[in-house]
Amino acid sequence: MPHKKVNLPQKICKTCGLPFSWRKKWEKNWEDVLYCSERCRRNKVGSKE
Repeated sequence: MPHKKVNLPQKICKTCGLPFSWRKKWEKNWEDVLYCSERCRRNKVGSKE
């Protein structure tokens, strides 16, 4: 039986400004996640804060 991925917490990426959802790999440090991807993390300069 497949699980539905509803009601997952979301954040706004500090670089691109797009919303992104919680992922299992971020389970232990969700509070510290600021970027939607490694690419956005590397390109912090164009921040839209």
